[in-house]
Amino acid sequence: MPAIDRFLVPLVSGSGSDLHLCAGRRPYIRVHGKLTPITGEPVLSSDEILNLLKEIMPEINTKEIISEWDTDCAYAIPQVARFRVNGYCDMNGYSASLRVIPETVPTFEELNLPDVMRDFCMLSKGLVIVTGPTGSGKSTTLSAMIDYINRTRNEHIITIEDPIEFVHTPDQCIINQREVHRDTTSFARALRAALREDPDIVLIGEIRDLETMEIAIETAETGHLVFATLHTNTAASTVERMIDKFPSGQQNQIRSMLADTLKGVVAQTLCKKTEGGRIAAFEVLVVNTPVSALIREAKTHMIPSVMQTGKNSGMQTFSDELTRLAAKGIISAEDAYIKAVDKVDMETKFRLAGISLDFKKKAEEALRQGRLAKARETLQTAQAELNADAKNTSAMCKVAWIFATSAFQELRDGKEAVKLAEKACSLLHDKDPAALEVLGVAQAEYGSFRRALDATRRAIALYTQIGDTIHSTALTTRLSMFEQNKPYRDE
Repeated sequence: MPAIDRFLVPLVSGSGSDLHLCAGRRPYIRVHGKLTPITGEPVLSSDEILNLLKEIMPEINTKEIISEWDTDCAYAIPQVARFRVNGYCDMNGYSASLRVIPETVPTFEELNLPDVMRDFCMLSKGLVIVTGPTGSGKSTTLSAMIDYINRTRNEHIITIEDPIEFVHTPDQCIINQREVHRDTTSFARALRAALREDPDIVLIGEIRDLETMEIAIETAETGHLVFATLHTNTAASTVERMIDKFPSGQQNQIRSMLADTLKGVVAQTLCKKTEGGRIAAFEVLVVNTPVSALIREAKTHMIPSVMQTGKNSGMQTFSDELTRLAAKGIISAEDAYIKAVDKVDMETKFRLAGISLDFKKKAEEALRQGRLAKARETLQTAQAELNADAKNTSAMCKVAWIFATSAFQELRDGKEAVKLAEKACSLLHDKDPAALEVLGVAQAEYGSFRRALDATRRAIALYTQIGDTIHSTALTTRLSMFEQNKPYRDE
């Protein structure tokens, strides 16, 4: 039994999703989205990690990680699970990430997939994109869709993956699964070859380059159903991202081709369930006649508006879906807000649904307290320097600057700031532009804007004299604030 199995078997039995091996660290596992070290395991060296990988990797991948510094492959433990393996090098040596691939393909119901995705599975031709950040479950979603087709249609399916994750057992369909670097040299090559292999449906594990994207669109245009994944945040932005990948001279042609071939975009993100585990939230764009027209006419910025009114067609936005999950208590309101792309729209949806935003106020207050504590620490350090040397002009200026410009009212003291800044300028004979700059902001905080203007102008003159245009330009902008009787705040 390979030595790495001692980490992987408990990972699966404990409902974990990932194993991370990093040189100089103990092994870590991710369970329900949270990373924790494996107790009782020693720190692993770079060579130990490489030896663990050599036991489970094909020889070609072992050579690749040594020569190219990263590699991808799959590994299976019978009756346990399959794993997607990524080995790579970082500043400390060899590392690896292993993702659990369940042996059983999850169903539509288990994944909470929207009903409209069944309609995508019944298309005879066109392009369907599943998008989202790394680790959001795109491959799992596509596997569920392929499994649904396998059980309900009579087609020839070709998948091109790197590596093969879920293994499909043919039911009503013929399924050929090809792995990049094992069964073919690249996604683009395998996709070109697929056109000569009589496919009805083609799945592309990931569109990584312009060539693959171009062939995918052409394949859909020639009467095949193509499923693929991309890394974008929202369904609406996916369309423009695809078009932007092409040279400007080709973009009008690509818009026209996408308007005819693109049938749907599904964006997804994983959220933590309140009762434990994770659930995917989906945004769905159905490319109907109005959306197709917007793509062709380069008005993709209007797609979100169409999605808001297209619920009868199966469309849904992240804001609507996240609000629904939060309202049902499936996920927390805070996690829903964090995962939302459009925070303003999310706040509106929350108010309409009667969901409290108190968590936002608490988070903002926690952030404020953290920043305040850091500012206090900086102030105390400068004060300690000044206590150690009463003539330390640098420390005087640091303390005066915080007293004069802090974003936190409880730290500001204009009178003390002026006192310290004047003392520093006196010790430096009014010849130090930085000290005069501090005196300017201190006078402004104290309310003496005429004196603030005078000190700042003298600082500008000295900066200009020594050729420091960056500081002199910045202070010129600050002068306009003082002329309007506004103090300066160091945000």
